[in-house]
Amino acid sequence: MPRPWSATMLAQLSAQKIRPVLFLQMHFNDGDIFVWSGIGNVTWNSQIWTGLGQLGTISSIEESSELKATNVTFTLSGIPQDLIQHALGQVRQGNAVKLWFGCLGDNNNVMADPLQIFAGRMDVPTIDEGAQTSTISISVENRLIDLNRSRERRYTNQDQQIDHPGDLGFQYVQFIQNWNGTWAKAGPGGIPLPHIGGGGGG
Repeated sequence: MPRPWSATMLAQLSAQKIRPVLFLQMHFNDGDIFVWSGIGNVTWNSQIWTGLGQLGTISSIEESSELKATNVTFTLSGIPQDLIQHALGQVRQGNAVKLWFGCLGDNNNVMADPLQIFAGRMDVPTIDEGAQTSTISISVENRLIDLNRSRERRYTNQDQQIDHPGDLGFQYVQFIQNWNGTWAKAGPGGIPLPHIGGGGGG
C-alpha cells in the first residue's frame, strides 16, 4: 500500500540533498514528551520538539505485506543513575507512542508534511546499568497487536450502557437464561418479558 506522501515531501525525497529527521511523541504519566533526532529545539505541529542527538536510537521498522504486528524499540542512553527510578516510574504499559518521518529545509525549518510511519503502545521497559549512567529501552507494540487480545465484553445490560447509554435492548437478558414459559407472558416472579407481536394488516 503506497504511503500518502505530500507533494513537498516527495520533492524532498527525490532531491540530490536531503536532511531526514524523525519526530517521536511518547505518553508518560506526567504527560507527553516531544523529541526529535537532531540537536536543539524545532517547532512543528504546534509543539516544541527537543533534540536528542546521539542519545536516542530507534530499531529498524519492519515492512511487511502480511497483516501482522511488529515491534519497534526506542532507546535513550546517558540517563544519570539518580534519575533512572524516576524515568521508570513514568512508563506505563499501554501508553501511546507515535513516530513521524520528515525533512528539514535550508533554514532548519520542517518541510511539509512529515508522515506518521509508526504508532503503537508501550511494553515493559528494560535497563542497561553502567557505572555513571544507564540506558533505558522501551519496546513498543504495533497497534495490530490488539487483534490478538481477547475482548472482555458481555451481552448484558450493564455492558450495553458503556457504548449506548439508555438503550434497553439487553435489560431482560439476565432473566431469559433461566426462563421457562411461553413468550410474551409473565416470567418468573411476575417479571414481564418483552412482547414480540406480529402486526396485522387491514
